[in-house]
This record gives sequence, C-alpha cells and structure tokens, in this order.
Amino acid sequence: MKIFRTAGQYLANTYRRQPIVPVRGRGMFVWDQRGKRYIDFVGGIAVCVLGHCHPEVTRAISAQARRLMHVSNLYYIPQQVELARLLSTITPASIRKFFFCNSGAEAIEGSFKLAYKHTKRKRIVAMRGSFHGRTSAAVGATWTPRYREPYGGLIPAVFDFVPYDDLDAARRAVGDETAAVVVEPVQGEGGVNVPSDGYLKGLQEICEERGALLICDEVQSGMGRTGRWFACQHWNVEPHIIAMAKGLGGGFPIGCFGSSPGIMDSFSPGDHASTFGGNPLACSAAIATLKTMKRLNLPRRAERMGRYFKERLAELGERHRVVKDVRGMGLLLGMELENERLAEASVSMAAEMGFLINCTAGRVLRLVPPLIVEKTHIDNLIGALDRILGALER
Repeated sequence: MKIFRTAGQYLANTYRRQPIVPVRGRGMFVWDQRGKRYIDFVGGIAVCVLGHCHPEVTRAISAQARRLMHVSNLYYIPQQVELARLLSTITPASIRKFFFCNSGAEAIEGSFKLAYKHTKRKRIVAMRGSFHGRTSAAVGATWTPRYREPYGGLIPAVFDFVPYDDLDAARRAVGDETAAVVVEPVQGEGGVNVPSDGYLKGLQEICEERGALLICDEVQSGMGRTGRWFACQHWNVEPHIIAMAKGLGGGFPIGCFGSSPGIMDSFSPGDHASTFGGNPLACSAAIATLKTMKRLNLPRRAERMGRYFKERLAELGERHRVVKDVRGMGLLLGMELENERLAEASVSMAAEMGFLINCTAGRVLRLVPPLIVEKTHIDNLIGALDRILGALER
C-alpha cells in the first residue's frame, strides 16, 4: 500500500505499526481507509475515555478554535483556571494546585523538578516494571532496559530501582537523599500489575516518615480508568504529587501534575514552564471531557463494566491453557498468555476479525477501551478471543 511505502520514506522508524490506516471514528468504532469497521479496545492507549469524536468534546474544540487557540502563559487563561478548579473536585483532598503541560512524560518530568525543588534532595526511588515516559528523566525512571540503556549518557544517575509491591525493599531504599518515590498505582506498560492492598499506603507512610514525596503516576490509571477518578483513591492514598495525561483531554493532547499549595508553591516564576501547556484549546477539550464524565458518572461505570469484562476474560482462562493470568482493575485489564508469539498473533488475528487490542510486556494483552464500552462490545470481543485462542492451541 502506498501509505506504508511513503511512511517508510519520510517518518522516523520508531514504531512497530499494525498495517491499519484509521481515517474516521465514532464512539467505540473506527473505520479504515477501505471502510472496514473495528471495535476499539485500545482507545488510543487509554486516551479516548469518551470514545472517538464525542460530540461534547468536538463542539468544545470547534467553538474554542474559532475564538482563540493559543496565547502562551505570559497571560491569564480563563479555561486553564476553570480546568484547575474542576480537577480540584476529583483529585485527592490535598491536591489543589496544578501545572499544565502537553503529555504524560512532561507531567512526570515536572513532578521530579517539583520534588527536587521542595525537598532539596537528589535521588528518586522508582519501581521495577515501571513506565514513566520517553524523555530523559522520565525514561531514566522507566525500568525496561531497552527503553533506558541506549540513552544512558543522557539520563541523570539519580534513580534507585526496587521491586514493585515490596515495602521492605522500598524502606531500605528511601534515605536522607531521597527526594521522591514515583509509582504507578497500577502498572500499565509493565503488564497491568495490581499491588497488594497495603502497598500504596505503606509507601505513603515511608515517605512521610523520611521526608520524601510520594509521586503517583496516574497517566494511564487515572481519569476514571480503574473505577475511581484516580487509582490511588481505591486505597485512600493521598500522594504529595499526582501526574495525569492520556484521558484528560478526551483525545486532545494535554498533561498535568498537581500538588498541595505548600508543595507547589516551592516553584517560583521561571522555575518551570511550557509554551503550549494549558492553552485555551487543550483546556476547553479537557473541561468538556471532565464535565461529560461527571454527568455520565463514568468512573462508577468503568468499575461495573470492568468487573463484567474481567469475569468474561477469566472464563477464557478456564477454557484455554495458553492463558496464564487475568488481572487489572476497572477498564485497565490484562490477559497474560503463554508467550510473546501467541500474544502477537492474537493482536493480528483480532484485527482481521474487526477488533483492536494491544500487547504489552511481551505477552500481556492489554485492554483499555473507552469508558463508554457496552456489554455487547465485550461479549463480541470475548467470542473472537475464544476462537483465536482455540485456533492458536491447535
């Protein structure tokens, strides 16, 4: 196909793309250039929380684009102030001030800078299996060696890795020079790993005992994905800093990190900045997304639909020997298969049958559909996976 050849000629070779060319989307569905329809269980990797092209979001973007798209943070932006106010109604109680940027990686980098500035310490504890982004400091806190090691010369040597869900290891690692502990409440890219019940609360206590800050990376697990606005709220944990992106803009790029006034006010003018961060267009998209999510009570819906989805996946696990585990919370779910070959084949075969799914951590099918997913969509996918796994076992 011509687009594949042209892309190879002009685009950086940094993605392993599926041979699919989406050109249109609506709700749970996308269509390719040939008119084939797919039910989307990737959602732009946990981005399209309201589905594709939700009318409330597209109207907000269109209306704002006709008025004003960008002015920079040299001036007060009403949409930015309104979005911050809205976020303060859904974040943990102490999180009341926000900085807006363009992506999850930027939110993490800004969180690190804030922790450094507030504590005046130099080291950060991160988790094995973590993924925090691709920029220098964010990839430095990312566990996967093939993401991190090629750029070792660009990464600050300040990260101490400990096993995920191991409080004893964290306790040994957090010391007088630790500025922050950064953790995904539910690891996404690392294989959809859910911690034991006391883990996050234990990390919070360790940080508070030793003067470090707890940073919760909710870029993937936040915005209603796990059945709460933020996954840390399942365990009544209040991080010192919370990072978010992905679903915040309902498909439009925007990132953010928030903290308490006492911590955020450690920043002074000039300490941190973003030219495009919090522009009127992105904030309008996020305001429309948040208001619609609230009106539809989508976090509660994600919890209910996720419970049903997980039960259906568990049924597949009982029928197929190649399924090794089913795990996750809400609509952040993973089904671990026997090996990478089976996982990759499942993704390709699902696409042929009209379903978009994703593989992460080598052999885990990651399922992060829009939060508007219906039982019929789930049942259709389960039927397809049943046939796929049966064929792969033969």
